Amino acid sequence: MTKTSTESPVLFNQKGYDHFHEFLRQENFTKIFVLVDSNTHVHCLSSFLQKLETNVEIEVLEIEAGEEHKTIETCNSLWEALSELGGDRRSLLVNLGGGVVTDLGGFVAAAFKRGIACVHFPTTLLSMVDAALGGKNGVNLGALKNQVGIIKKPEMVVVDISFLASLPPSEMRSGLAEMLKHGLIADEDYWNRLKSLKDLDLTDLEDLISESIEIKENVVAQDPYEKGLRKSLNFGHTLGHGIESYFLENPEKQKLLHGEAVAAGMVLAAYLSTELEGFPKEKRDDINRIITSIYGKTDFTEEDQKKIIDLLKFDKKNEGGKINFVLLRQIGEPVIDREVPNTFLLEAFRYYLAPQEDVDAD
Repeated sequence: MTKTSTESPVLFNQKGYDHFHEFLRQENFTKIFVLVDSNTHVHCLSSFLQKLETNVEIEVLEIEAGEEHKTIETCNSLWEALSELGGDRRSLLVNLGGGVVTDLGGFVAAAFKRGIACVHFPTTLLSMVDAALGGKNGVNLGALKNQVGIIKKPEMVVVDISFLASLPPSEMRSGLAEMLKHGLIADEDYWNRLKSLKDLDLTDLEDLISESIEIKENVVAQDPYEKGLRKSLNFGHTLGHGIESYFLENPEKQKLLHGEAVAAGMVLAAYLSTELEGFPKEKRDDINRIITSIYGKTDFTEEDQKKIIDLLKFDKKNEGGKINFVLLRQIGEPVIDREVPNTFLLEAFRYYLAPQEDVDAD
């Protein structure tokens, strides 16, 4: 399978490797750097190197796994390593990993020597359907998500489904959140097919991944620099990023995976959509039921809620001091740049935290 955009193709499995090897032969790189984290070094690097067909010298760069290492300090250490190992403008950086590796590696490549080529080999479901696509690269500032970065697409993205076999169920669920989001903002039929896939297996997953990629790539192709339509991909992310950041920086809280935070954010956004855009209550409650059945519920105290709301002022989608949300009028009909008063945000948390029987009785 192949999904192509005007700038960089997204290719699957052996066809992806064939295309990548042809690219290496044509470009005649001086050196190939492979960026991994401590997880993909163990679970993915050997398999990748066995499939690689090149005589170009290869250097492996490793970073610690985890969102807390997606920082400018990590970038600086990689830039120094690239320089010390003889990286030049004809070097290639291959990013073999999940969202942290592709986000950070893309930024490192875009800045080193004012820009070297990079290719993404995403290894998690989340990175396959979201992080490795669309050319967004960057790092966090402390616990604040993606505050520094650049939009620049890789030369290509190669999706090797076999990497998913090493993922724990929590990481699969994290990626599923982005797929569910794609259905909610773009295609009700896709949402309806996905919502029954609580227990994912690799057998029929490839077609669903391909469809999710197609949804995101179509949106990005129409609005590569997020002036309008591309903002719809942030459904669930305004509060989701606030939740993720708050749990990341608070030592008393257990860290949430990106998809877990976004899942909660989508339930909150569905409530706001009903209150502010007339989104049907039965569909709101269906979203709540489906997401809760997959992810459970994260507990938020009143203090947590206030601090999460306070973090929203740092959201990169804000303009002129206004906090902008993506809401739904219907499934497949997003509304962008919707300002939401804080009173509604607290109501949304109350809805999220309510026992399911209370929601059903509403």
